[in-house]
Amino acid sequence: MEALVNTLSVDTGEDRLAGEFGLSGPVLAEAVELREALRGALLAHAGHPQPPGSLATLNRLLSGAPLAVTLTPDGVASLTPTGPPTLTTRMAQAVAESLAAGTWPRLKACAAEDCQWAYYDRSPAGRGRWCTMSVCGSRAKMRTYRARTAEA
Repeated sequence: MEALVNTLSVDTGEDRLAGEFGLSGPVLAEAVELREALRGALLAHAGHPQPPGSLATLNRLLSGAPLAVTLTPDGVASLTPTGPPTLTTRMAQAVAESLAAGTWPRLKACAAEDCQWAYYDRSPAGRGRWCTMSVCGSRAKMRTYRARTAEA
C-alpha cells in the first residue's frame, strides 16, 4: 500500500504510477482513484480530515475485489484472489491482511501538506504525524516556532 500511495510526489507533482506499473487508459484512471482514496484513509489514521468522497471511493473499489477465504492444512486463513489479480484486488488483500495483523491503523500519511508520503508509524504510542521527524517534523516545528515568535 505504501508503495502505491508513494507513486505520487505531492510536492513536485511527479507521478510514477503509469511507468512503474505499466498502466494506461481506464486501468490507470482506476489506479489513480484507488491511490488517492488510500491516501485519504491514511490521512485519517494520522488524525487529519479525509478528502471528501475518499472513503466512499475506497469502499466502492475494495468491495468489488473478488477475494475468497482459503485455509492451509495447519488452519491458517488468508484471502486470495478468485480471478486474475488486479491492482485493486491486491490492495484489498493487503488491507485485509493489515487489518488481521492489527497494523492497519499504523499506516498513515504524513501531516505535511506538501508531502503526504505514506509511512508505517513505529512510534511507541502510535501517534506519529510525519513520515520523518528529521525533515517534515522539523519543518513543521520550525514553522510553529517562527509563528509563535513573530506574534511575540
